[in-house]
Amino acid sequence: MQLQGIGKEKWHSVEENQVLRELIASRHGLPLSEVEERRNFYGENKLPEVKKVTLFQTILHQFINPLIFILLAAALASILIGEITDSIFIFFVIIINSGLGAYQEYNAEKSAEGLKSLLKIKARVKRAGEDVEIGAEEIVPGDIVYLESGMKVPADIRLLEVFNLSVDESFLTGESIANLKNHALIDHDVDLRERSNMAYAGSTVVSGRGMGVVVGTGVMTQVGQISKDVKESTSAKPPLVLRMERFTKQVSIFIVILSVLLGVLLRMGGMDFAGIFFFVVAMAVSAIPEGLPVALTIALSVASNRMSKRNVIVRKLTAVESLGSCTVIASDKTGTLTVNQQTVRKIVLPFKKTFFVSGEGYNGVGEVVEEALLLPVSLHSIDPCLARLNRISVLANEGSLNPKNDQWEHFGDAMDVALLGMSYKIGVDPNDIRREFPIVQEIPYESERKYSAAFWKENGVLHIGLKGAVETVLGFCSRMNDGEFSKPLEKEHVLLQLEELAQLGHRVLAFAGSPLSDFIRKENYQDEDLPDLEFYGLISFIDPLRPEAKDAVIKCKEAGIKVVMITGDHPSTAASIAAELGIHEEVKRVVTGNLLEDAGPYDSPAYKDLVENASVFARVSPKQKLEIVDVLIRDGEFVAVTGDGVNDAPALKRANIGVAMGSGTDVAKEVGSMIVVDDNFSSIVAGVEEGRYAYDNVRKVIYLLISTGTAEIVMFLISIIAGLPLPLLAVQLLWLNLVTNGIQDVALAFEGGEPGAMQKPPRKPKEKIFNATMINQTVLSGLTTGIIVFTFWYWLNGLGSMIELHARNLVLLLMVFMQNLHAFNCRSEVTSVFKIPISRNYLLVIGIIAAQAIHIISMQIPLMQRVLRIEPISFNEWLQILLLAVPILIVMELYKFLKNRKAKQ
Repeated sequence: MQLQGIGKEKWHSVEENQVLRELIASRHGLPLSEVEERRNFYGENKLPEVKKVTLFQTILHQFINPLIFILLAAALASILIGEITDSIFIFFVIIINSGLGAYQEYNAEKSAEGLKSLLKIKARVKRAGEDVEIGAEEIVPGDIVYLESGMKVPADIRLLEVFNLSVDESFLTGESIANLKNHALIDHDVDLRERSNMAYAGSTVVSGRGMGVVVGTGVMTQVGQISKDVKESTSAKPPLVLRMERFTKQVSIFIVILSVLLGVLLRMGGMDFAGIFFFVVAMAVSAIPEGLPVALTIALSVASNRMSKRNVIVRKLTAVESLGSCTVIASDKTGTLTVNQQTVRKIVLPFKKTFFVSGEGYNGVGEVVEEALLLPVSLHSIDPCLARLNRISVLANEGSLNPKNDQWEHFGDAMDVALLGMSYKIGVDPNDIRREFPIVQEIPYESERKYSAAFWKENGVLHIGLKGAVETVLGFCSRMNDGEFSKPLEKEHVLLQLEELAQLGHRVLAFAGSPLSDFIRKENYQDEDLPDLEFYGLISFIDPLRPEAKDAVIKCKEAGIKVVMITGDHPSTAASIAAELGIHEEVKRVVTGNLLEDAGPYDSPAYKDLVENASVFARVSPKQKLEIVDVLIRDGEFVAVTGDGVNDAPALKRANIGVAMGSGTDVAKEVGSMIVVDDNFSSIVAGVEEGRYAYDNVRKVIYLLISTGTAEIVMFLISIIAGLPLPLLAVQLLWLNLVTNGIQDVALAFEGGEPGAMQKPPRKPKEKIFNATMINQTVLSGLTTGIIVFTFWYWLNGLGSMIELHARNLVLLLMVFMQNLHAFNCRSEVTSVFKIPISRNYLLVIGIIAAQAIHIISMQIPLMQRVLRIEPISFNEWLQILLLAVPILIVMELYKFLKNRKAKQ
């Protein structure tokens, strides 16, 4: 039963009766039989639910890791050569890694789930001529729906009747203030935010009431279409995933080359093919960092927990490091950089007297200061004209704002609530004003008339007070009054003041009034019923910055991260906020959605040039926000995108790291890699800092494991070239890599952040984990350890009385000691071991002692003696081997000293 008009996007440009005809609907509502038929055809009015990730799927996800694939190959090779113990060890570490990763991600997903709205939306509709209340999911196209203040709009609705209706559509448009609605016909090609005769699913009715016909449900709504686009779009891979893929590829290639080289050397030495296979597998086992997956998972889990304490929930462990890697943060304005609450900022009286209003948000915290005198206004020193202006702002006001239990409860239009907050800051409780001056009659605000008014008695005289759009209010005025003097209205001067405030990004209301000599009560007032008024002044509003936002932006700049603002708000508002934050410079223009559209396709040079050279984008559509992010990513940037609305979802998914706001829509939270619980930009910057710490710790763990693996390879190769037996057995190598070293690398993952992490530029997007610094340190430490251990092995083999079992036992202990001391080297790539406070990571000291203790205890246990081919030793031997390991500290300390001196020069 496909309806003729369903699915079309231009309902705002269709005349009301035609809309009803195309929907086969009427103002009396649909017959019940028709409702059932339409519900069967169109389905329930809800978005397709994203399937919840099960615990099994989360566990399975842990195995999709190139390093795990290498370990599985090593385990199978171990089985082929009969080393069952080795394969069991490897399978054990894979299971531990998967369990840890699954636990962390499952917990994060549960936390994210807890932020979702649990409220069921109800709707009042007319069916078969009767008003009924139903669940929003039961609504069908053609239903007649009633809207009232405070309710959620349940579907896309073409409005047929409105009374003072304003709707908050910021989640779709990015506008920080509610949109006033009417039912007048709108031009065909207007932007979504200008469709004043439409109300969209998911938006909130701020004030007034209305009635309309449903033109879209479920996936046919604007929200549904964006949700569908999000599902069909692809996400950019997190930086750590990209780097680990490159790193794993390097390790794999290295192991293959090493295996071939080793095979050739052994064959040239006359070894048979079976023997070569055994040796090659043993060498591969030593080269593979078996403990790396577990250590990485723990490093990322630690960072994830630290982030959660700073109000950032990470949904995927691989995303932990992503914020630390970002080179650009593309931030939404409303609610992230600003508080998303209108606040009175300036009061301009006739004859140039001005007041500054401090504070942020819907509360009475702040003060009003006369700018010329820098004196706060109090109840006892209030200017008469300011008092009169405040009286009108309270009486011609349909909002409420009251302190309750250390909180502020508010209701009504954003500007009305802000005006009540101003009254509290002056020192006057608005409720006292309403009691002292009871309203006789009022003219409620309507979008068509653009003003509201109140009538009250003062000292026995009737007064009118009017507030509204500046030009509308000035149209009723012939004079201006500052409380003492009255003179002819200087309209051009007032409009100049308006322009100055508008350039600051302020929204402005004008106020006027007059005593009345006579008064005729009417049901509906027309403009001509109002008397000649006196202009009393202007009040400007702004959605103010979050107090921490400016410092957070400065911190980003110090960290070399470019902050870009992308908003659906007005260009002048965006420019003003950006300039105050330090994002935007006066010489740079704000790039609007129209400019982007005029530049052509988003892959054109003109479009790319606009994006690369701008820091503020205003009046952009969700599609354009996605395109901006795509251009930045293709330009080689690692992009973090913040957002809370449905309009942000496509860009959130496309970004390298999508950061959803905790108070935002479920659609945004579904696609975000992480969620900022308190919606605060400074929390995002804290996440960047933790991400950098996480990446540093990942590098430390990789450095420790690869350098010790390199040492084993060096020791093996030199022994083969020298014609000696292998210094260690395969099971002993696994013991080193998984148990003794495995304890320390896990402890190293808990290392606290190094000072100065946020003063460094971001890593280049193409920079590899295994960069020049790590290669130099790995080669040097690997050679040092390998040569020392080989020399000891060579010396032991030269002792005629030394049996191979005891010699390997001593070599294994020396390797444990070398790893113990080298773990201290790995705490920093630049700072001396002796300058890093132990308090930064007590767990590492405990881990090193534990690793040594476990090995010593294993020497005493018969079962471990048989498995590892080890035996007890004397205290003197233990002490001598400890001294043999000390050079690894000395060599790496000397390396850091020389490197730092060269850097200073």
